Amino acid sequence: MPLEIPSTTQSEEDRLAELGITQTLDRSMSGRQNFAVSFTIISILSGCLTMYAFGMNTGGPALIMWGWVLVGLMTLFVGLAMAEVCSSYPTSAGLYFWAHKLAPRKSAPAWAWFTGWFNSLGQVAVTAGIDFGAASFLNAYLNLEFGYAATPGHTITLFGIILLLHALVNTFRVRIVGFFNTVSVWWHLIGVVVIVGALLTIPDHHQSPTFVFGEFVNNTGWGSAVYVALIGLLMAQYTFTGYDASAHMTEETKNASVEGPRGIIRSILVSWAAGFVLLFGLTFAIQSYSGSLDSETGVPPAQIFLDALGESTGKVMLLIAIGAQLFCGMASVTANSRMIYAFSRDGALPFSNTWHKLHPGTRTPTNAVWLAAGGAFVLGLPYLFNSTAYAAVTSIATIGLYIAYVIPTLLRLRQGDAFHRGPWHLGRWSKLVGALAVAWVAMITVLFMLPQAAPVTIETFNYAPLAVGVVLAFAGTWWLVSARKWFLNPTHPKNMAPLTPMSTRLTP
Repeated sequence: MPLEIPSTTQSEEDRLAELGITQTLDRSMSGRQNFAVSFTIISILSGCLTMYAFGMNTGGPALIMWGWVLVGLMTLFVGLAMAEVCSSYPTSAGLYFWAHKLAPRKSAPAWAWFTGWFNSLGQVAVTAGIDFGAASFLNAYLNLEFGYAATPGHTITLFGIILLLHALVNTFRVRIVGFFNTVSVWWHLIGVVVIVGALLTIPDHHQSPTFVFGEFVNNTGWGSAVYVALIGLLMAQYTFTGYDASAHMTEETKNASVEGPRGIIRSILVSWAAGFVLLFGLTFAIQSYSGSLDSETGVPPAQIFLDALGESTGKVMLLIAIGAQLFCGMASVTANSRMIYAFSRDGALPFSNTWHKLHPGTRTPTNAVWLAAGGAFVLGLPYLFNSTAYAAVTSIATIGLYIAYVIPTLLRLRQGDAFHRGPWHLGRWSKLVGALAVAWVAMITVLFMLPQAAPVTIETFNYAPLAVGVVLAFAGTWWLVSARKWFLNPTHPKNMAPLTPMSTRLTP
């Protein structure tokens, strides 16, 4: 368990100065709002519901429930290890900056470079996954209400509109986004209570506990139950992504060395508990398993709502879920843009001078916001010809983010007692927690690269390894050809130009 820590720390601006960073972002976010960003991006009403069809086919109720318990526990270990490092380095650069500080001096820029690229890939993919899921649910509602058929073309159109909306909201001051995230926390918690309460009390028929916790379903085409169970963990693991947002928002959070770590851990714990309740209520209320999977809405949870609660009440529950998913996507664009802003101010993205500029009026990285939304849209386009594209996008998000999550933990373990702890730390449990986190991420990285459906065709191909490989090849080539000479190297001429008030670079 983490040690008790005092409620105050040294000036966060002074700590940033020690790390070689000038305070430029608007530091007005409270600890509660910092937690709200991560909790909103995890969003059980987004991840659990949009991946529920995947879970129904890949392991069924048994994997949905027990997979959630297992993955939640292992995610807590990953989050605890991350939180300890976050307390030492509370900067919006987050994971790649941590890697740079924790790695051996000569190889530190390389560790930071590839951590940043994996984080960037995961951030863009998770934004795509969240808003694509919201588009699917919105398409289901529009189909029920107005006959707007749930076709790939219609879903992609709604996907683009939602991304546009989220980009526009994120062009305003961070206080506006913080307010929406605070509302989102209550929307999620009250929404889960309303949905689960309705599903438990209104239907005349419920499934048995044996079905909810013991029914195994394999509609993947693969013969091995063990293989299906392992790849079925993707549903829960994808949901538990995005809590690094608390780290990326630390330059905008008061008392960040304490509140950033707290935001990470609280978001995981609250999501773990509330998600279990939501998944139990939804699975308990299934009226027809095959009917839900074959729903014309294209969204099994929507059909479960309709079958169990009736059309009118079912639509209300669907709207609650859509609202939560829209909040989630908005917060994801926020965190994504902060990562792009921080990474580009070190020149690590093409056209970096454009992406790290702040709007002079709002002090928000407006250009980075639009890059985040545009990149997510491109990543979702394969859905037009690939039926498993959504599962592939979630795999990319999970792989990219968790590799970036665990690299600083691995480097922190290598430092041993030389690690300089912040005010929030794990004490004597640090090494054990870190080792469990590294082992878990190594396993899921392999698992989620594997084919998810058989036979493997152009329609069912899991393009996660391809996307990860392309990004890795691009980043690796750029590193060897150019970036290794100047990235995070303050003595290189490229990094010695005078800095403007609206632009800072990280230094070792």
